Amino acid sequence: MVGEKAKAKINLTLDVLYKRPDGYHEVEMVMQSVDLSDHLLFDERGDDQITLSCNVPYVPLDERNLAYQAAALLKSRYQIRKGVHIKIDKQIPVAAGLAGGSSDGAATLRGLNRLWNLGLSLHDLAKLGAELGSDVPFCVYGGTAIAKGRGEQIERLAVACPLWVVLVKPSFSVSTADVYGNLRVQEIKTHPDTKGMIRSLAEGNPEAIVSHLGNVLESVTFQMYPDLEKLKQSMIRFGAMGALMSGSGPTVYGIADRESKAQRIYNALRGFSREVYLTRFL
Repeated sequence: MVGEKAKAKINLTLDVLYKRPDGYHEVEMVMQSVDLSDHLLFDERGDDQITLSCNVPYVPLDERNLAYQAAALLKSRYQIRKGVHIKIDKQIPVAAGLAGGSSDGAATLRGLNRLWNLGLSLHDLAKLGAELGSDVPFCVYGGTAIAKGRGEQIERLAVACPLWVVLVKPSFSVSTADVYGNLRVQEIKTHPDTKGMIRSLAEGNPEAIVSHLGNVLESVTFQMYPDLEKLKQSMIRFGAMGALMSGSGPTVYGIADRESKAQRIYNALRGFSREVYLTRFL
């Protein structure tokens, strides 16, 4: 039996540059792992089947699940004649803009690489992950990175800035396809300063990091769900240095430079949603 952590991610920046001929959007994002994880256990089966179990009842346990897809991809690509049972202890909220499903897929690639002694590098696993979804390659690596292309081109960043993060996932979910469908790239007035964010992270400067937070999908999602903008404003009012929506939403996060300040923000926001999390940069 092998265990793996699947870490959540937030977007420090998310920029959309143009619509590609293949239908995807060309993106440039600075992504950051946080200390909120699903836990996956991989147990070999005596037959050739892939089976899943999960503590959350509405998570699909079939081909729709990225952990299942990752296992099937490895079995097919490397002619694995063994089965596996994957037990998912879900702590990352579902459909939240935190890459929970993608991180489960990435953790499955890492875990089965060990269970089946495949000897693949993280680079190899990230290439496989790109076949599963745009966020999977980043989730294979974790940490801090800039992601380009449709998200699969990863350049890792060395960062040592121990910031605290308060995450709030509202009770509703947001369709990423709907958000991108409503995005008019040519109408984006302000693009995030990605280079400025990378420089601020390298310097370990919390004020500069916060000043460079930016997500071009915010305006689209906020128009669809105005309460999210109010949630972001509440985070600032309760003491966050800065706040941003992660991915296409609906999770909004606030940043604090001290745990005590983050704890106060966390306590203040617990009345807004059942799903509030106190975490930190990894």
